[in-house]
Amino acid sequence: MIGTEQYEITSYLYAVRAALGDLPDAIRDELLEDLPEHLAEVLAEAGGTLVERLGPPEEYAAELRASIGFVGGFPDPPPTPVPLIELRDAVLRRLRVLDVKAGPLFGYERASEFLILLRPGWWVFRGYLVAMVVAWALDDSGQPMGLLPRIGGSEVVALLLLAGAVLGSIWLGRRSFTFTERWPRWALYAGSTVLVLVAIGGFASADSSSRDSNYSDVNYDSNSGNSFGGVQDVFVYDEQGRLVTGARLFDQEGNAIQLGNPYCNDPSTGTDERSQHMGYPYCPESAPFASSSLSASATPSDKRPASASPSAAVSATPVPTPTPSPSTGR
Repeated sequence: MIGTEQYEITSYLYAVRAALGDLPDAIRDELLEDLPEHLAEVLAEAGGTLVERLGPPEEYAAELRASIGFVGGFPDPPPTPVPLIELRDAVLRRLRVLDVKAGPLFGYERASEFLILLRPGWWVFRGYLVAMVVAWALDDSGQPMGLLPRIGGSEVVALLLLAGAVLGSIWLGRRSFTFTERWPRWALYAGSTVLVLVAIGGFASADSSSRDSNYSDVNYDSNSGNSFGGVQDVFVYDEQGRLVTGARLFDQEGNAIQLGNPYCNDPSTGTDERSQHMGYPYCPESAPFASSSLSASATPSDKRPASASPSAAVSATPVPTPTPSPSTGR
């Protein structure tokens, strides 16, 4: 029960502080100096929640704003406006307007009221993203990670890392309501922004790989004798040493084998462009053992030997020699 009351107090205090966000820090901190103790006293009295007793946090913040002239004497002269601060304030005002306009789309007065309900889901997803980043930084096995934060290909390690990161994210999310200084909140916001960008990049890369039917990343274990992890292109030569273009590889079950990276470097621009060839090699101009005397378009007719002349095709048939008959003695 104590945890529920503390959560209600910190949530109400956070909402009031957010509503007074446009005030100078000194004035806002002075207005909220004794507010946690006051909220605890109000909540200790029987008769309902803080919203029922004091009204919505925005209305309570408006009452505090009205008392600015009586807090700490006369207010200081307004500071000289700073361009970045003016820009920030303009953005915040615009966001408040959008918050109110978008609220009815979600069935709430403000869209932020609906987003608050999604906060626990974000805590879980944030923990998942942290686990994936940690696994990506520590894993050096060269194996595909998949949807779990595997380190060394171990699913047990992935599940333990995922559980720890999610629980830690939930703990941090609940504790963030008690942040009173500015730098912890800004650090949390900056970290969340970086994780969102990482998620967008990761999902875009996964979507691109799943839709690319001509290329799949292949990693083999070099310890077992298969060292094709660094293959970038495949060059097929016939028995006469001529480069075969448009070749395709299949395994014993008829499944296509995809190796390499279907991008070629353009020397004129220095950029990598996707190959226009339908088979191997992707980049014929990079073929090893290239020779101007070898044709790159060998056909089966090129391998047929020259036909023999008609006279050479006729073979001498031996004529049997008659043997003397025993009766004649000849």
